[in-house]
Amino acid sequence: MTQIKGVTGAAAPPRCDRETQACADDHQALRLWLRLLTCTNLIEGDVRRRLSQRFSITLPRFDLMAQLHRCPEGLTMSELSKRMMVTGGNVTGITDQVEREGYVVREVSPTDRRVFRVRLTEAGQTAFDEMAAEHELWIKDLMGGLDDGEISQLLNLLGRLKDHIIAAKP
Repeated sequence: MTQIKGVTGAAAPPRCDRETQACADDHQALRLWLRLLTCTNLIEGDVRRRLSQRFSITLPRFDLMAQLHRCPEGLTMSELSKRMMVTGGNVTGITDQVEREGYVVREVSPTDRRVFRVRLTEAGQTAFDEMAAEHELWIKDLMGGLDDGEISQLLNLLGRLKDHIIAAKP
């Protein structure tokens, strides 16, 4: 397999990730996809590690709290499932864990006793605010290899790619 050179032209250090599956003669679109996937996996892995080390929390629990932070009135379990793109069973398990920690409460819907709304507690809001502030710093640190102009350019290009992908859906 031919090693792909980085943006600077220097050979990238040997590594085991999705991008190493590509060969120099593979289509550029395939190589881009593998690089995006690799960057996503590297960032996610770093965030998972930091959340665990600093706050003893998993990324799925952080994600659930982030969804609830955006909706102070709470969300139903099915709304959480859709927003987090996981099954209802997964949301139930994650909610059980975060509820045991005192970060969320479940309240029976006044209009349908079969439906629960989940919302952050005051302790959950305080904990999430601290986690989110550090999370933002971690992401800024991970993106530190790019200047503001490059970040804007990449954000714009990926937005165009996203729009094209959405428009191309059958």
